[in-house]
Amino acid sequence: MTYVVTEACIRCKLMDCVEVCPVDCFYEGENMLVIHPDECIDCGVCEPECPVEAIIPDSETVADRWLELNREYASAWPNITRKKPPPEDADEWRAVEGKVREILQPQSRRPLGYQRRRHNRSRPLCRAGMADVLVGLGIL
Repeated sequence: MTYVVTEACIRCKLMDCVEVCPVDCFYEGENMLVIHPDECIDCGVCEPECPVEAIIPDSETVADRWLELNREYASAWPNITRKKPPPEDADEWRAVEGKVREILQPQSRRPLGYQRRRHNRSRPLCRAGMADVLVGLGIL
């Protein structure tokens, strides 16, 4: 078993959980944190530290949707071992429902600011963006 970070962390990123993790398995993206599921030792000390209850055990039904997202982004984002200040607008985002949809453009389901690149046939396509991963996992 492992723990995963869910939608409640998006745009809040309070990072109380980072300080208590004994194995430093948190990774930081621009809008949220994730837990590397292969590094988490299932100690559970991070779960009660999260004021927005964004951390859940992977045994919960909704965790399946977030497990692969945590794995994917933990592999791409930098490791974080110390608490940083939260975003200035974190309190405004605490109670927002459907944050995943809120930060994506409704027409294209692409992250705000996303610009499509022309594919260079000599280079392979880039990895899927967050919106593509969320659609693939059935979150969007």
